[in-house]
Amino acid sequence: MSPRILVTGARGMVGSALVRRLSAGGYSQVLAPSRDELDLLDQRAVYAYLAEHRPDYVFIAAARVGGIQANNLYRADFIARTSSSRPT
Repeated sequence: MSPRILVTGARGMVGSALVRRLSAGGYSQVLAPSRDELDLLDQRAVYAYLAEHRPDYVFIAAARVGGIQANNLYRADFIARTSSSRPT
């Protein structure tokens, strides 16, 4: 039986490549929720998603990105949004 694998950020460059590689490798239970399906900044939603889907493995490829200029202008914002999850 193929393990359930959750890939966050599956619409981005890294996450989509990971999903393609897992699928090509024969993994048939790859969970790749969109931001609308799973808001990673909503801690309760994350816990509920994990409890419902019970993945065996989790790859976190989700991040807030903005290009070189945005990264230089808003460093703290990108770090805070990427690394935190606030309970609601």
